[in-house]
Amino acid sequence: MIKIAVYGKGGIGKSTTVSNVAVALAEMGLTVMQIGCDPKADSTIQLRHGEAVPTVLSLYNEKKQALRLDDMIRIGYHHVICVEAGGPTPGLGCAGRGIITALEKLKETGAYEVYKPDVILYDVLGDVVCGGFSMPMRNGYADKVFIITSGENMAIHAAANIAMAVENFKNRGYAELGGIILNRRDVPREAEKVAELADDFHTAVIGTLSHSEQVALAEEQGMTLMECYPDSAMAGEYRALAKQMYTICGGILPENAKSDMTKKKDTAEVQSGYEKNEAVSQKNQSENTVDTVVQEEN
Repeated sequence: MIKIAVYGKGGIGKSTTVSNVAVALAEMGLTVMQIGCDPKADSTIQLRHGEAVPTVLSLYNEKKQALRLDDMIRIGYHHVICVEAGGPTPGLGCAGRGIITALEKLKETGAYEVYKPDVILYDVLGDVVCGGFSMPMRNGYADKVFIITSGENMAIHAAANIAMAVENFKNRGYAELGGIILNRRDVPREAEKVAELADDFHTAVIGTLSHSEQVALAEEQGMTLMECYPDSAMAGEYRALAKQMYTICGGILPENAKSDMTKKKDTAEVQSGYEKNEAVSQKNQSENTVDTVVQEEN
């Protein structure tokens, strides 16, 4: 199981990137779990056609010890397993508490043993790297940390803070920095500034994403770009980034990974499978059984 934490400044395109990378990994035949670690709880919304996932923190506050695994899990496009940590009411409590609660409850309820993900993607807000928000890079939750930034000054400042946090943890056996991802905003000297950031922390820019209007058009339709424009050049960039991240983390690409032609052919079938999973998920919720393709909890 490969565990990847993706950090970045709020609004940098982090959730968009993670969701599209999740689909690209799933296209390769991998089982992918995406865990949104942001109080906004909207990391997985494009994988769910605009339908929000109940947050683990709110569910725990409501159900306490009666909280079950199937309460926390939803299945998204291309069978990506979706979880949202959530956060407190604005102005009340610690925002990082939702992340801590989510990770603890997923472990306690056996989520990783039941769903057996090949890849876990943590989508983490990086404006403040406090104890809660640094949780995914600690205690063995993630193997590698990737930082998304543009060439804008505030984004680079946030990225540098995150990289420093990873640096501070490296001697404790925690997650290592896997590299920087440039999500272009087409500002002056963008590639040069991000390359300098990577050099400062002895890492590399491992992927570059173009500034594409298709991303926003897909989101307006409640979808990832990978679903809405699977044959586009931008989809190709997400697939290349997904493969790069996976191999940096030591992953070996499946021999039976689908070719681009097969991916195009399967789009309608995957969408049908998503709708079927939604119906099964709703039925299982009422029967208190585990979602979709997994076995019932003991």
